Amino acid sequence: MSADPNLAADFINGDISFWVRAEGRPPQRQPLPGPIDADVAIVGAGMTGLWSAYYLKQARPELDIVVIEKEFAGFGASGRNGGWMSAKSPGQFRRYAKAGGVDAAVALEREMFASVREAVDVAKQEGFGDHVVRDGLIHVATSEAQLSRLRAETAKLEDHGWKRDEDFVVLSPSELHQRVHVNRAKGAYWSPHCARINPAQFTFGLAETVERMGVRIYEGTTATAVAPRAVHTDRGRVSAKFVVQALEGYTCTLEGQRRRLLPMNSSMVVTERLTDEQFASVAWHGAELMGDVAHNFAYIQRTADNRIALGGRGVPYNFGSSFDRRGRTADAAVRQLGARLVELFPGLRDVKLEQSWSGVLGVPRDWCAGVEFDPASGVASAGGYVGHGVTGTNLAGRTVRDLILGESTELTRLPWVGHRARNWEFEPLRWLAARALYAVYRFADREEYRTGAPRTHVSAKMANLISGRCPAGGAPPRGCRAPIPPAPSGRAMRGHRTAARRASLLGYTFAKLLRYRFGVKPL
Repeated sequence: MSADPNLAADFINGDISFWVRAEGRPPQRQPLPGPIDADVAIVGAGMTGLWSAYYLKQARPELDIVVIEKEFAGFGASGRNGGWMSAKSPGQFRRYAKAGGVDAAVALEREMFASVREAVDVAKQEGFGDHVVRDGLIHVATSEAQLSRLRAETAKLEDHGWKRDEDFVVLSPSELHQRVHVNRAKGAYWSPHCARINPAQFTFGLAETVERMGVRIYEGTTATAVAPRAVHTDRGRVSAKFVVQALEGYTCTLEGQRRRLLPMNSSMVVTERLTDEQFASVAWHGAELMGDVAHNFAYIQRTADNRIALGGRGVPYNFGSSFDRRGRTADAAVRQLGARLVELFPGLRDVKLEQSWSGVLGVPRDWCAGVEFDPASGVASAGGYVGHGVTGTNLAGRTVRDLILGESTELTRLPWVGHRARNWEFEPLRWLAARALYAVYRFADREEYRTGAPRTHVSAKMANLISGRCPAGGAPPRGCRAPIPPAPSGRAMRGHRTAARRASLLGYTFAKLLRYRFGVKPL
């Protein structure tokens, strides 16, 4: 994992994303001219904000809708993601079931299936979906322990509303080999509910569509605070009957909301175009998206022009919720992602990486996305998709529409409506825990490969138990894939300090145990 990857002579680190660079940025839109009034003010020109604008304007063409954006439409995660328009849940099934009942949690899963179809259909109808291909999603196991987790996960899918052989199909190694050649593949499953997109092309097209409908997008305008029926910006106040907050990982930049969502880094690399020989070694002829079942998991796309784009957490979190806005990736993360590429596809050992980039996604304290609306203040918000926002934003946008228009629908009864997690706790607790736990998961992956044991390594089980990621020794619940630990409970200050002391002691004990039992040093 320490070997340097092959970097192209003109390798680019950052510069927003490969998608944005390849597509080319549209001309910068005008900033807010000064204080204005509107019916709806949307903060953030990513997919959440744009889908909300689209569905509100479609339902009520007379509405005066404005979108406020600090950079440009598609600057954030909407223009940097892995291009997975998948039906994976933006939260944990068990938590949604606890909040609204099993039937409601199943309904959310089924609505995610429908949202993939809806988003693809809209893109094609509006003229920006020619590049979109719905070939599904493959999850592949490359160790015996991963295979055990994969089998446990597929065993639960039917309880979550998935229909065997319709919503997912289990694949043997030979059946997987007919789709793509993955080194050391032990098994896989495929779901049809996923489409491959170019994130920049998709988001730019959606922004142009809402503009044609009459929505005004103001770029180069920084929203500083969201208030009842108003958005405060560096260029004046926007007064509106309704406000939609749609900043996802950038929510921490708003006044009073620094700890509401944790901005988690996700990093990607993309190769140069594959030669015929390199492509033959991979034999990935379809447009399926692919992910593994490692603890420190990877998500992968074969692009339309025959590159491999691979992403993972890399360095998952920076102290104090900081991040590089231009998307520069830590050198260690580039090495990790380059090494993982070769582990999965040894025939690409000589391929060069052309670009790396990073972005931030929003993570709630309980790892479950939510859509909120307060009629008294007129403020709606949606986000915290934990990495599954390409499809989740479409469902959120339609839900925001129904909530603002005061309609009681199946969407407004979904269990993520009204869901809001408590704030994250103060530093350095979340930084220490995140760094330690990711070190553990990388170690567990290495040990599972080294030993070939069919069970999840004990260090990962300990990390799962401490972080609340999933029951010890069990398969991760749906949507529960990343090891950010729940912060200690306690709303009152006294309870908060007590919880913080306990968490610190637990973290210290855990770190000591890792070092002396397993030789793992947290980064």
